[in-house]
Amino acid sequence: MGVAAAYRRRGMNPDGALRRAQITPQALALPEARLTSLQMEQLSEAAMRELDDEGLGAFSRPLPWGSYGMLARASLTAPDLGIAVKRWCRHHGLIAPDIALALEVEGSRATLAIEEGPGIARHGEAAREFCLVHVLRNIHGLACWYIDSRIPLQGSGFPFAAPAHADAYAHMFPGPRSFGAARATVEFDARYLGLPLRRDERAMRQMLQRALPLTVLQYRHDRLLLQQVRQALAAGAQDADAVATRLNISVRTLHRQLADAGAGLQALKDEVRSERARELLLRTPRPIKQVAQASGFASEKSFMRAFRQWTGMTPAEFRQRG
Repeated sequence: MGVAAAYRRRGMNPDGALRRAQITPQALALPEARLTSLQMEQLSEAAMRELDDEGLGAFSRPLPWGSYGMLARASLTAPDLGIAVKRWCRHHGLIAPDIALALEVEGSRATLAIEEGPGIARHGEAAREFCLVHVLRNIHGLACWYIDSRIPLQGSGFPFAAPAHADAYAHMFPGPRSFGAARATVEFDARYLGLPLRRDERAMRQMLQRALPLTVLQYRHDRLLLQQVRQALAAGAQDADAVATRLNISVRTLHRQLADAGAGLQALKDEVRSERARELLLRTPRPIKQVAQASGFASEKSFMRAFRQWTGMTPAEFRQRG
């Protein structure tokens, strides 16, 4: 384990930190052993405090306890997430020049990428993996916290072969993943970068009292979820399975997040259908039957019934009044 190795490189004993996280030496030696998110949080905090190094030996110089809090606070006044992330990446390079982080935007996709310096693998591949994963989870979790929203990942890449514990990556980096990539990256919808920060100094102080959950847990609430679901429905997704597939989440997660947002899939589907039907009725001369089909209805009769519920009018009356 990377944390235990960091202790050994400093000539220190990790047993105390392992005990606090309720991890036995026997479990530590098992390749198939997995930590819970709480164990990872407890172990990381104990190690970072005892070693006084939030980088846990990954960088050429220690990052004293509070370094990542300083980075988070330095971006707090940014007007939107994009500027906050760019500041964080730039400032990270000042305290840990072993790697360079960059935010790249191409069309609708944003990419956070890590360029590695020549010394990043000096402690072996396990330490290198821990460093890259830790930094990506840190900035992704902080970005979610800044805007108080889950930021679903559209993809992630790692510049090493799939490790024996590759199954754990599904919990840290949901969505498509690739190993053996050219560099370490996470990708997400660029629209999140335009969202304003929703945190202040008081929230920052409270978060820093227990910041590590941001790196080990996934945010639940998604401020752009409803917009993304509407777009998936408008693009032809007809049910929860199809919508969830487009958003790279499970059906269960989709329904849970919609419930958190106070919305339902059927209501959103009706909203999209209604907007599509109104647009076709007002802007095209298509017959009602064709409008019904284009709006996702199997029959003209069911479309007429739904349209009256939406507007209190028949499609023909709506078209005449428009």
